[in-house]
Amino acid sequence: MNFDLTEEQAMIRTLIRDFAEAEVAPGAVERDRTGTFPVDIFEKLAKLGLMGLPFPEQYDGGGADTICFAIVVEELSRVCASTGITYSAHVSLGGSPIYLFGTEAQKKQYLAPLCRGDYLGAFGLTEPDAGSDAGGTRTTAVRKGNGVGDGDGDGSGSGSGSGGREGWVISGSKCFITNASYAKHLALTAVTDRAKGTSGISAFIVPTDAPGFSIIDNYEKMGLHASNTTELVIDQVEVPFDNLLGTEGNGFKQFLAVLDGGRIGIGAMAIGIAQGAFERALRYAKQRKQFGRTLSSFQAIQFKLADMATQIDAARTMVYRAGWLKDQGRPFKKEAAMAKLLASEICMKVCDQAVQIHGGYGYMREYEVERFMRDAKLLEIGEGTSEIQRMVIAAQLGC
Repeated sequence: MNFDLTEEQAMIRTLIRDFAEAEVAPGAVERDRTGTFPVDIFEKLAKLGLMGLPFPEQYDGGGADTICFAIVVEELSRVCASTGITYSAHVSLGGSPIYLFGTEAQKKQYLAPLCRGDYLGAFGLTEPDAGSDAGGTRTTAVRKGNGVGDGDGDGSGSGSGSGGREGWVISGSKCFITNASYAKHLALTAVTDRAKGTSGISAFIVPTDAPGFSIIDNYEKMGLHASNTTELVIDQVEVPFDNLLGTEGNGFKQFLAVLDGGRIGIGAMAIGIAQGAFERALRYAKQRKQFGRTLSSFQAIQFKLADMATQIDAARTMVYRAGWLKDQGRPFKKEAAMAKLLASEICMKVCDQAVQIHGGYGYMREYEVERFMRDAKLLEIGEGTSEIQRMVIAAQLGC
C-alpha cells in the first residue's frame, strides 16, 4: 500500500500551494468582509489549466485524477474557503453531470467551455421544499411538441406562452445554488412524470440567459461570504429536446452519482479549512506567552494540537482513499460518504479548538480563525447533511 503522491500529484500540490499563498491568501480577509467574488483568481486558474483538471484532454480538460482535484480544493480552502467551494462546485457539480451523462455533442458544447474556464459550472438541485429530501423536487418540465411519451409534470404549465418551438417547458425554483451568477448554462432537475415518483425526475441543461430564467443573489450567510450562492426562478423556460441530460426519468439516480463525487470535494475542502485553522493555532501557541511560558509548552495545549493534527491526517487519508477508489473505477459511495462525514465534523472540531487556543483573540476577526469556523459549518450541511451521510453509510452496510 503506497501512500506517496505520484509525481503529477506532487507537482500539482506545489503549483497550487504557491498559487494559493501568492494569489488567494492576500485578499481573503477583505473578500470575506466585502463579499467580493474572486473573478480574477478564477481567470488565473484558467490560465494555469486547472479549471477542467480531472476531465479528459479531448474536452480541454487536464486529464488528471480525482486526488489532484482534491489537492487543489484542499490548498485553496486552506487560505480561502470561498475560493475552495467555488472551485469544487465548478468541477464536481458543474462539470461532472455533463461528463458522466452528457452526449458527445453536449460534452463538446457545454463541458469544454467549463474546462477552459470560459465561465463557471453550477448545478440546480436543492429547492425550498426539497433539501435533504431531494426526491421531493417540485420543479416541472413539460413536453411541448413531438417526443416519445408525454410527461405530465404536475398537470400544469403545459406550454402556454411558449410560442411555436418544440421542446421542454420548465417551471419552478431552486435555492442555495453555488456559482449560478457566473454560469452561462447549468444542469438542473425537474419532474417529468410525477406519477413515477423519483423515477419521474429528469435532468436538463438550461441556459441562464433564457427568457423566464432569473438568478437572485441576495442571501446573507454566516460564512463563505465571497462565494456566490443564489436562488433560481424558472418561469416557463423553454429548452430544446436535445437539452435533456442523460435518460428521461433517470435524473434522481444521476444526481445521486454526482453527489457521490461531490462529497470528495467537500471532504477535501474540510481538510483545507481544518489545516488552515490548525496552522494558525500552532503558530499562535508558539508565540503567545502566558505565565512566562509559551502556550505550546503547556501540556493542555500540546494535547489539543496533537489531537487536531491526528484528526486532520485521518480525515485526509479517508478523502484520498475515496478519490483513489473513484479513479480505479471501483465502488466509492460508502467511502465518499464516510470521508465527507468525518472530514466535515473534524473540521468543525479543529476550528473550535483553534478559536479556544487563541482565547479572546480567537473571537476577533483580526486573527482569522473565527472566519475558518464560520466557513466550516456549511460542510456539515451542504451536499448532504451529516445525518444524510449516516443514512447513506447505513444503507451501504445493508441496514
